[in-house]
Amino acid sequence: MHVSFWEQESFYNNIDYAIIGSGIVGLSAAIELKSKFPKAKVVVLEKGFLSSGASTKNAGFACFGSPTETLDDLSIMSEKEVFTIIEKRWEGLLNLRKLLGEENLGFEQLGSCELFTAADEGIYLKTVEKLHYLNNFLKPIFKEDVFVCKDELIVEFGFKNIAHVIYNKFEGQIDTGKAMKSLLKLAQEKDVEIINGINVNSVNQNNNKVVIGLENFNIETGNVIIATNGFAKQLLPELDVEPARAQVLITKPIEGLKLKGTFHYKQGYYYFRNVGNRVLFGGGRNLAFETENTSEFKLTPIIQNKLNQLLTEVILPYKKNVEIEMRWVGIMGVGNKKTTLVKQIENNIYCAVRMGGMGVAIGSLIGKEVVVLLANKE
Repeated sequence: MHVSFWEQESFYNNIDYAIIGSGIVGLSAAIELKSKFPKAKVVVLEKGFLSSGASTKNAGFACFGSPTETLDDLSIMSEKEVFTIIEKRWEGLLNLRKLLGEENLGFEQLGSCELFTAADEGIYLKTVEKLHYLNNFLKPIFKEDVFVCKDELIVEFGFKNIAHVIYNKFEGQIDTGKAMKSLLKLAQEKDVEIINGINVNSVNQNNNKVVIGLENFNIETGNVIIATNGFAKQLLPELDVEPARAQVLITKPIEGLKLKGTFHYKQGYYYFRNVGNRVLFGGGRNLAFETENTSEFKLTPIIQNKLNQLLTEVILPYKKNVEIEMRWVGIMGVGNKKTTLVKQIENNIYCAVRMGGMGVAIGSLIGKEVVVLLANKE
């Protein structure tokens, strides 16, 4: 396909800042750039019709970590590192709520539960032993206890084969579609140009400019921010970030649905929530880590069958013939560390990737962070 003179002049020339990826991070960075540099031409390049990774395909968890996940992190990282990660996730959630407004996010702070079966009794007892420590550890952030044992919720939510519950009132949920529409609207109001259907093949420094290689032509820009998370290695092979596939399903409306809120199960490898009177359920990467470290948008029988089983046996044992309305896949970005990767690659090339499945929590903050890094150089 050849580019016309009009397209070249109006869309692809005189770009001050190009952002690759129109997810939460990319759009947040674009909005922040226009706030700092109102007269700058900011262009977002997106390969899909919508954001292609996880921003429009996530479960909508406004979360920062369950007790077992936090204890697991503390076993392999320092207290300072873990505290900083959780603090950043919480600040990111507050920033997103402030940026878009809770109504535009569809935000509901219904709390979250970590669930334990009888087979998890050992893990549960070790976790309970550490709850006082965890609550004191997190008190500088939340000012009060975060985690509390609440087994009475088992009956309230209608679970079967669940022995214990640890509750967290600070976590919540968002409407992912509503949130992304609001973020796109805000970016457009700030005069950010968003071009969809653009496949970026390469990004190269060329003197004081950056050349972005597309399929049939190149674009020049003053600076570029790569915000493609799980796909970042396609452009920057040296980065410590790998794709991680997340498989999700959602039921048809369920009359008399009992559960409300967000739920962590099996140390966070499974997660579910209510979406009105539906159940959204995802996870299962622990069943096949090697095959799930992929950017292929494909559902697999081993994980889908497990989700089906847990849905009927654990989550909705009081309902028969629950119908699934949709199944889909999102691609996250993970690495050897749980910290995000925000850095200057070359003089005018930056990246903001490796959300580790916490893009809802930290995405908007990471978008701001990479702009601060870029602006300091400017």
